[in-house]
Amino acid sequence: MPIPDFGLGNVLPPFLDGDAVGAFAPRSPYRTTMSEFARKFATSAERVQILRGFKRFRDEIRDIGFQSGFQWIDGSFVERCEVVKGRPPSDVDVVSVLRRPEANSEEADWAAFVDLHGDTLLDQAYCKAEFLCDAYFIDLNISPDLVSQQTAYWFGLFSHQRETFRWKGMLQIDLQSDDDAAMIALEEIEAAW
Repeated sequence: MPIPDFGLGNVLPPFLDGDAVGAFAPRSPYRTTMSEFARKFATSAERVQILRGFKRFRDEIRDIGFQSGFQWIDGSFVERCEVVKGRPPSDVDVVSVLRRPEANSEEADWAAFVDLHGDTLLDQAYCKAEFLCDAYFIDLNISPDLVSQQTAYWFGLFSHQRETFRWKGMLQIDLQSDDDAAMIALEEIEAAW
């Protein structure tokens, strides 16, 4: 299914077809691919720069061993920020919902992995400065109760606009997606400007 058009308030709608609770009705988070995401939101030089940073972030978290999971995408990047706020977005909000790398799934190995990457790819401030990603993580290897609590927190936060509390939608991209095709799409978009 394609990414829906912006709805009321210049945000992604939280659901489509008037059915908020239907089991099969399209609703947030809308599953998409990296190339579709890039084509939809690469509407300015600032947005292209953010998309390139997001792609580098995805590459680097795969390079350190994460292979399974998905990312929720939200924030002003998936809104008509330029219309509503009169400025381009400054970053993209990302919650990476991931299984630990196989080599680091046991607690002692995971603790060493976090120590190694805790001030870089697992650090929100680093990711924002380096990749223009306001990045957070949910560890799918923790207890189901904690996964549920963290999921409820992020979904609740991401499903409402900060300033207006308007209900809105978000996107979901698998960690394994068509990232290279997305970069080709960005080059084509920039060449057409």
